[in-house]
Amino acid sequence: MALHGRGEDIQQDRESRRDWFLWWGLAALSIVVLGYSFSDSLANLVHHWQTEEYSHGYIIPIVSLLLAWHKRHQLSGLDLRGSWAGVLVVGGGLALYLLGEHGNIFSFKNYALLITITGLVITAFGWHGLRVLWAPLFFLIFMIPLPSFFQAPLSMHLQLISSEWGVAIIRLFGISVFQDGNIIDLGSYKLQVDEACSGLRYLFPLMSFGFICAYMTRLARWQKVVVFLSTIPLTIIMNSVRIAVVGILVEFYGIEMAQGFYHDFEGWAIFIACIAVLFAEIWLLAFFFGPKQEFRELVSSEFVPERKNRTAPPAPTSAAPATAYASMAIILLVAVASNTLAAQRAEAVPERVPFATFPLAIESWDGSRTFVLASIINALKVDDFIAANYRRPEDEHAVNLYVAYRASLRKRPFAHSPQNCLPGGGWQIASIEDRVIEIPSAGLTNFRVKSVIINKGDERHLVYYWFQHRDRHLTGNLSVKWYLFWDSLTQNRSDGSLIRLITKIDGVESVANAEKRLIEFLGAVRPELARYLPG
Repeated sequence: MALHGRGEDIQQDRESRRDWFLWWGLAALSIVVLGYSFSDSLANLVHHWQTEEYSHGYIIPIVSLLLAWHKRHQLSGLDLRGSWAGVLVVGGGLALYLLGEHGNIFSFKNYALLITITGLVITAFGWHGLRVLWAPLFFLIFMIPLPSFFQAPLSMHLQLISSEWGVAIIRLFGISVFQDGNIIDLGSYKLQVDEACSGLRYLFPLMSFGFICAYMTRLARWQKVVVFLSTIPLTIIMNSVRIAVVGILVEFYGIEMAQGFYHDFEGWAIFIACIAVLFAEIWLLAFFFGPKQEFRELVSSEFVPERKNRTAPPAPTSAAPATAYASMAIILLVAVASNTLAAQRAEAVPERVPFATFPLAIESWDGSRTFVLASIINALKVDDFIAANYRRPEDEHAVNLYVAYRASLRKRPFAHSPQNCLPGGGWQIASIEDRVIEIPSAGLTNFRVKSVIINKGDERHLVYYWFQHRDRHLTGNLSVKWYLFWDSLTQNRSDGSLIRLITKIDGVESVANAEKRLIEFLGAVRPELARYLPG
């Protein structure tokens, strides 16, 4: 009996070691293949992590792994069974990656990475494992940049709110100050609240820190939600305080208070103050709505290290079907092949006439080119553009024409919508709507544009703009993204343009008259544009 029992132990030990090597071998292979398949997405993440807003991104994967490591004993105590559903989730993640690749939507590719990782966890550990590891997986979302079509307007609104609240605080100290959009005029100095001062550089790291605080503390579920969501108003308030502090210091001690070391130090001081306020909020919630305890006792016992009787967890016991592992491996290998072929596929760039030859005399309209800083053109990353003012002899007001052409959008930023850029210069959007224009004589039927009226003090302007991809006139970012994906997939093209027309609305002039001027100019310039924008 003893020999028989010993033989069974040896056999079990061999099977355990075999399972151990198989599990970790598949895990290592999955990580390598995943890293190669999403190499473009990972490079994009690292690029964003080098910016101020997402500089915390480097530590997010590390913290996520530490959170998962704390769950290893809980995982080893469960009867884990892999799930075929994980294979479907992996396939869905890779399909989203393909959509992002051909549609130049890096946010799709980044979120596809998280979905694919989640699918791998479900395949290996099943739904029980996902319930255990939900927090480490969810925490990874804080390393993903917000989609540009959402971050751009968010940044603009936060800039304006922070500027307005900051100016209000400055005035509380009896300082005379004038606000013009994101420009704070102190008389002797003007402060520009640029995009870096919108508060996003505080919001993203503070939200990730707030999630960790809520997750690791002994608070009721509703209190955890309050702690996490409170990071949003806390960021706006403290960023406004920072702008006010800078303005006050500049007023009394000079412009150097808004530059160099002082500027950076003020930013760090405000962020530390945000963390202190967050800790105070946690303590107050526990004091008024929970059992009385010291602050250190609020940390969950799960994250307090044990000093003795800690044993190493056994080897993984997941029993995912071999066919599920094999199917997942096949899907990842197909993704590798698709990624390699896509990278080697040369994009078709159509021939076109450069804007350098664009006419300045169009019917009764006479034009003159306007100067655009090279730094702005480089920031916009346009391949060709035209910027000019056109005027008729009998008309007092001109029409400004701006067309930006990009030969490829596959690996480059999408054109910013004017409704996101205009508020940064102090303009307020009074109205915005889609407009359908009919000019049969110019061949324009069902021509759709975005019509925007903007105000700045007593000055008003009417703006028409649209995005042109092939012969499509689009006004929505999502529709542009969809057709960009479709053309990339079917025609291997991703070129596109932004066309914008602006005219001033005089104080005694009606909006209808300004619309008439833009429509008449559009009817005249549209045939010329068709020669310079490939269909």
